[in-house]
Amino acid sequence: MTPLQMVDTKTQYLKIKKEIDAAVIGVMESSQFIGGKVVTDFAENLAAYHDNKHCIPCANGTDALQIAMMALGLQPGDEVITPSFTYIATVEVAALLHIKPVFVEVDPKTFCIDPVAVEKAITPKTKAIIPVHLYGHAADMEAIMDIASRHNLYVIEDNAQGIGNDYTFSNGTTKKTGTIGHIGCTSFYPSKNLGAYGDGGAMFTDDDGLAEKMRMIASHGQSKRYYHDVVGCNSRLDAMQAAILDIKLQHLDEYIGARRKAADFYDQAFAGNEKITVPFRAANQQHVFHQYTLLLNGADRDALSAFLAANDVPSMIYYPVPAHRQKMFDSFGSSAYILPVTDDLTTRVISLPIHTELDNEQQQFIVNKVLEFIKK
Repeated sequence: MTPLQMVDTKTQYLKIKKEIDAAVIGVMESSQFIGGKVVTDFAENLAAYHDNKHCIPCANGTDALQIAMMALGLQPGDEVITPSFTYIATVEVAALLHIKPVFVEVDPKTFCIDPVAVEKAITPKTKAIIPVHLYGHAADMEAIMDIASRHNLYVIEDNAQGIGNDYTFSNGTTKKTGTIGHIGCTSFYPSKNLGAYGDGGAMFTDDDGLAEKMRMIASHGQSKRYYHDVVGCNSRLDAMQAAILDIKLQHLDEYIGARRKAADFYDQAFAGNEKITVPFRAANQQHVFHQYTLLLNGADRDALSAFLAANDVPSMIYYPVPAHRQKMFDSFGSSAYILPVTDDLTTRVISLPIHTELDNEQQQFIVNKVLEFIKK
């Protein structure tokens, strides 16, 4: 059996090696490493995939979130509502801009932000909601957009883990996550479903004015070279990564299909086990399984993680410390938050290997080891 990995980017690369190598060599031969047609083509192709007007590439997913907040004109002292159960980047950028993150609970089934908690947290200082499509499952965007509309708030989707998810509204219309809010942000970190071979990120919007502002901010605040209209930053997706991503974009739906197939295998293997809750899948969307995360019931999560490691089965805890318990947010009074669902999840979740190259033999070995521990 091939050694197990949380994500097998090497084998994935080998399957498209000729395409990738040709794309990289093309960039080398053009010597156009920053900007240019390769980056523009990728942005246009990714926008077309999402059926939205504007895709603005940037250096990474964290920058995408920061640029989004800057483009919306959020100011020091403003508040943004966000889940605490998320990767730190979601809220780190708010603190960096002296914007107050207001942490709320997540739905215990989906692990995504709870719309009821969102509405309760709104104050006169609230300017935006940042739903996170955690592990590849979308937040309840229909409810969130309704709340945002009634309270005149912006919505910034953190779609770093959800790219490719088709979300269907109650009226039957379907949109890709990342294109539902005012701005969507994503990451091309190598382990993502659409991963580069380095860092990268992008923002999405259908608003022409926001798109232009984000392009300016990402390029030192300039719309014309050496003419700087707003305070910006330097956040560029380099041409090499754009070329690689443009190839991998052609395979994205195939990759998602492989992840969903692997998730089906796990679901069936763990079905009916009282100590294991498999990932929830809402009927109105296509969970893209950036992570396959179990919720343990009465089993020692940390002991399971150690047992799996001793048997050469990798696993990960996403995330062991929620944002409201991180020291970096002490100045925002984060220690005062009472979020029992979030705190409970951080002690019970464990993610198993899931990627495009998993085979049945590998998955059966993983399943056997998990069940061997659970039955102890």
